[in-house]
Amino acid sequence: MSTPNSIPLSARSLVKRYGNLVAVDGIDLAVPRSTCLALLGPNGAGKTTTIEMLEGLLRPDGGEIQVLGRSWEREGAAIRERIGVQLQETRLPDKLTVLEILRLFRSFYGEGQNPESVMKRVGLSEKARTRTMHLSGGQRQRLALGCALVSRPEILFLDEPTTGLDPQARRRVWEIVEEFKKDGGTVLLTTHYMDEAERLADDLVIIDHGKVISRGSPSAVIAALGAESIVSFTVGEGSQDIDYAGLPGVLAVRDGQGRVELSVTETHHTLPALLDLLKSRDRSLSDLHTHRPTLEDVFVSLTGRHLRDE
Repeated sequence: MSTPNSIPLSARSLVKRYGNLVAVDGIDLAVPRSTCLALLGPNGAGKTTTIEMLEGLLRPDGGEIQVLGRSWEREGAAIRERIGVQLQETRLPDKLTVLEILRLFRSFYGEGQNPESVMKRVGLSEKARTRTMHLSGGQRQRLALGCALVSRPEILFLDEPTTGLDPQARRRVWEIVEEFKKDGGTVLLTTHYMDEAERLADDLVIIDHGKVISRGSPSAVIAALGAESIVSFTVGEGSQDIDYAGLPGVLAVRDGQGRVELSVTETHHTLPALLDLLKSRDRSLSDLHTHRPTLEDVFVSLTGRHLRDE
């Protein structure tokens, strides 16, 4: 095991069972200082269970967790003083104001930041005297982030931190996370937004059925797809009876609800062959476009689902 200074957050052979269901099946993680690890996966993949074990909310059935060189079993109170957690949904007292909430959370810790400074940092200074019951969903999300930051944590757990935020507020949260990393902080992030994962994450772990199915930097994970581009199109009369896999340069075919996506290595060879094939079948082509592979394309290729599928 590396020293806590170099690897503040790690897990080895992590397992969690619910009866006969193995929700997390032998996951290994390591998050160095000044980095962000994004945990991605379809609903039910095990990512929420994993992050809750790392946060100390669930007890694992097997494996080892180290947080800042400490274990939850022996030193849970000491760990809580040094981490910040933003849950996917945070219930706060309706009748307290924004400033009162931040002062309350600051009182839980021996050391921390000035609540007024944190309030300004998350863009809620104008709402200082507003009761939480009158905040919008996005404002509640920013307040929850402020509660996670008020202790001056060394590790920040962020579960869907920008859900419900407008684009400007999302970018502000991204800047806060980047500043936190720059100051030496460690971040574990779950998100349904691929652009968020690509911007914030130094490394990604994609989980499905409780196992890690891909890991690496965003660029490395995308490169592992092996595709030069994604060709996406619709065929007027359907495409189920056409074999696109035999076209030159095609690595994979995805056909759903009349839309076909081809992962290809040589776009300049694939496109003419595709047009010839459809012409020979007397099929009309519409809405054709190509793009460079993205993290979303990798995710669909690995799991068969889009990240935001319910």
